[in-house]
Amino acid sequence: MLKSKQFLQRFSKEYAKFTPANFKLKRALVVTKLSRYEFEQLRHPGLSKEQLEQKLRDRGTDVEMVLYLHNLHKDFERRIVQSFQDVGCEVKLSSRLEFRSSLSKDVMSWADVIVPVGGDGTFLLSAGRASPLFALSQQKTPIVGFNSDPLHSEGRLMLPKHYSDNPADAVARIKSGDFKWMHRSRVRTTLLGSNGKIPESTDLFRHTEVKMEQVTTDPEMLDNHMATKYKAKMKRILPYLALNEVFIGEHISSRVSHLQLVLNHQDVVNKTKCSGLCVSTGTGSTSWHTSINRITSRDVDDLLQSLPNSNSADVLRLRENTQEIAHRYNQGLLFAPDDPRLCYSIREQICVGVWPSPKTFKKRDFVQNVFVKSHCIDANLVIDGSISYPFNDGAKALLEVHPEDALLTIALD
Repeated sequence: MLKSKQFLQRFSKEYAKFTPANFKLKRALVVTKLSRYEFEQLRHPGLSKEQLEQKLRDRGTDVEMVLYLHNLHKDFERRIVQSFQDVGCEVKLSSRLEFRSSLSKDVMSWADVIVPVGGDGTFLLSAGRASPLFALSQQKTPIVGFNSDPLHSEGRLMLPKHYSDNPADAVARIKSGDFKWMHRSRVRTTLLGSNGKIPESTDLFRHTEVKMEQVTTDPEMLDNHMATKYKAKMKRILPYLALNEVFIGEHISSRVSHLQLVLNHQDVVNKTKCSGLCVSTGTGSTSWHTSINRITSRDVDDLLQSLPNSNSADVLRLRENTQEIAHRYNQGLLFAPDDPRLCYSIREQICVGVWPSPKTFKKRDFVQNVFVKSHCIDANLVIDGSISYPFNDGAKALLEVHPEDALLTIALD
């Protein structure tokens, strides 16, 4: 916590001139989502428009709805571009269909602001590229997202939904400096090993295995303490930071994941068999973290009915408020986007016989850092559900938050 405060103090001095009022908006990179129709075009590049639509109808797809949502997004995309142009901003448009070239380091460095248009997935894609490790520079390019379809998408990372009705108002406020900065913590992943090699990453955003732009960071020697503790010689930081979470588990979901965890560099090695490990930030606490750990009103009711005094007046009164109890519990799972802590969650931990070891190992807890060693057969380390690295038996990673890695976003009421 002290380290975070010291960094924020340095950050405030360094970026005193980078206040909202002094923010100069001249160049905007608009990153657009991959619509379902575009995805189908990508899957069937040899088909004409008519042939593609007939193929979709033959398999029972509601083609009219697919086209309606595609056109809805494209119309909104044009409104966003026009809104930035109307305030004198130069705009470059990038599609997820071609992001390997259109979201290169040079393009990301060109922009004064990155504008994902779509849903949270598009925002996460943009955030992954708006990384000082990816750009190999200390430049912080802010991000502001617009939800192109608020009726069908929650868009928690985007601006409030009323700006989807009139995006020009939001752009005008950004241009005039009438906004606030928000810092979102991100997970830095460092691979530990004997030779400093980095495995090749795979893009999962396009629903197929495509090699990512291979950005390399320099390997570093571990200090003696870390080298002895984790039985490794070298470390290498992955160039992509996780805004939501890092997930580690077997590629085939039905296969059990064997993992070892060391929390906060303690001397206890925690061994687990489970369906995978999710290490989440405060931003990601509204997403997969909540889905893994949330309870329903039915869960509360079942628990209350299992009590010895389940028919007592006190318990019966509680059973009348199961929805409220579940809601309060689920809200308690959330934590602030700028929280310097991580929260790990073990999915479906096996709790029989010798597992977990030790028995006191919690399935969920807040930590400053997590060391993970794999004993899996065909596993992956996945950043924000989009960038995948192989993480098989013997692979080691350290997950932690560094204040300087925080994502700078634009917030409006």
